[in-house]
Amino acid sequence: MTLCVAAQDTVSAALPVWQQTEFDRLLLEHSMQWIDTTACTSQPLRDTLPDSVYIARLKALPCVIEMPYNNVVRSFIEMYVMRRPKQVARLRMLGQYYFPIFEDALHQYGLPEELKYLPVIESGLNPTACSHMGAAGLWQFMPRTAKNCGLEVNSLIDERFDPLKATDAACRFLKSLYRIYGDWNLVIAAYNCGPGNINKAVHRSGGKTDFWDIYPYLPQETRSYLPIFIAATYALNYADEHNICTAQPDRTLATDTIQTDRRLHLLQVEHATGIPLAELRCLNPQYRMDILPGGKPYPLCLPIDMIGAYIQQEDSIMAYLADSLINNRRDVIDLAQKTDADGLPISGTITYKVKAGDNLGAIAKKYHTTVAKIQKANHLNTTVIQIGQQLKIPR
Repeated sequence: MTLCVAAQDTVSAALPVWQQTEFDRLLLEHSMQWIDTTACTSQPLRDTLPDSVYIARLKALPCVIEMPYNNVVRSFIEMYVMRRPKQVARLRMLGQYYFPIFEDALHQYGLPEELKYLPVIESGLNPTACSHMGAAGLWQFMPRTAKNCGLEVNSLIDERFDPLKATDAACRFLKSLYRIYGDWNLVIAAYNCGPGNINKAVHRSGGKTDFWDIYPYLPQETRSYLPIFIAATYALNYADEHNICTAQPDRTLATDTIQTDRRLHLLQVEHATGIPLAELRCLNPQYRMDILPGGKPYPLCLPIDMIGAYIQQEDSIMAYLADSLINNRRDVIDLAQKTDADGLPISGTITYKVKAGDNLGAIAKKYHTTVAKIQKANHLNTTVIQIGQQLKIPR
């Protein structure tokens, strides 16, 4: 139930083809089409600024992570503020929602706050973004990395799409990378291409450990990753100076989250509350098949004015179409057996209750077995049987 989106804007023809393709993946157009950017992008500044302005502004940022300037960084800054003002306006609006989530987690783990701009270049702040390589969510986790970071990823649930849990996992992952490298530029590069590629680049450079020194030995995508990060940080901090304001949504939606450990289908919630299924999916993108698995607490995000209604109707919500939506998996299944002309099983064992006039020979003949097999199955040392006795009849 995830939506994979790709950028629609074209990148400057001056950029190499591989970079154009990469931007189509990195700089995703958000699927929420109700974000209005018309007023924010009508008069962006398109004048070329001197290098000294960019250098001074980057230097003025209150950042722990180094924000150096060069021609590559400049090209990406101009891409954002001159050729993609609409996207910057959208990112500013989305940042009002997501940045506080990122900031809280980053502060909790003692990480630099400017790392909140990583999801800007990873997913365009689209919580349901998917890459062609299988990365997903705001932080673009690959499935194996997500599981290693404690996120649940299976047929029913994919917590890479949960903004809170994915952010917590990303912070833990970034902190582990910093313990390895002790340098935030290398951490950011390793987040993109993995520690293995960073280690190879360090080795090929003769043991150098500065991003800009190992730059020629990095994968092509990663060479631009840190410059794009610097450019995105600049664009979102200095958008006003380029006459790019914050886009305005046509509607706003206040939400709240409740926990349930009961198996639940979003269609049951739609029926009881009237919230459209599409909106429920948007609020709960981690549930791949619209099912909360149950068995342990899982979050359900709803419009805040519907929380009370849900709590009051929870039992009836769980009962609605439960057999077809959530109770449609069989717990125990009897194996089919071959039968004879009388409908009796050909293999296995049946139980027979002895009646008046029965003897082992007649019973054995009726069930196409032998007296010896019946005796063995019932631990009998004689052929004498009693009325009402239960016999196991092997076939």
